[in-house]
Amino acid sequence: MLVGLATSVIGGACVWLWERGKRSRALRRNAGFFGVVPGETCVIVIGNKYNRPDTTNRKDVCAIIEVATLASQLGSDVVTESSNDFRGSNDARTGYCIGGPLSDANIRTGGHLAAHLPGVAILPHSEEPEAAAFVVNGHRYLFEKGSLEYTLVAKFTPPEATRPVFLICGQSSLANQAAIHYLKRHYRDVARSLVCVDRFCILIKVPDIETYGFQAATLERDITREAFTRA
Repeated sequence: MLVGLATSVIGGACVWLWERGKRSRALRRNAGFFGVVPGETCVIVIGNKYNRPDTTNRKDVCAIIEVATLASQLGSDVVTESSNDFRGSNDARTGYCIGGPLSDANIRTGGHLAAHLPGVAILPHSEEPEAAAFVVNGHRYLFEKGSLEYTLVAKFTPPEATRPVFLICGQSSLANQAAIHYLKRHYRDVARSLVCVDRFCILIKVPDIETYGFQAATLERDITREAFTRA
């Protein structure tokens, strides 16, 4: 009887330890993909509403909340900075930069694109059909507002920093929200598709917006090689 009890206790402990180890490994993979280190700090750089300085779009606020919640769940402190004012390196803090650069919506995003992603261009706002399109290696990803939109997501570590920047550059605030929503749920699949999770650039497609809003996002393609190479 004592032997049976001891066996049950040992078996239960092994199962508990295995489950705990499994959860720990999953958390490490999650944190590694998003560049978060438990006990360290993440800084979220907040942009402006299009043509409305010092005002943040409601959907961007939702994206910021999703990032802040994720970082907190992974054991990181979170601070926010305005893209209008924040200058300098992210140093030892993982930097999340949310929003595109057009019309100075997020000035810091524009700086990151110019300095680290020379293979990506964003066409300016205009009355033309290709307005706000992403251009990668000659291919144009059009902005069909409220119908089909794209988000560029990149992760890289600037030479002057010790922690990465996680860039979320959507063609709209809805596209920003869609990218975060998608990555939080499918980061394992995305990570498996990448050569390296420490430095990458991907495009996320947001289709069928009239029906599904931000919730039908999918991975369009990995553009790491093109994005980090000057054309």
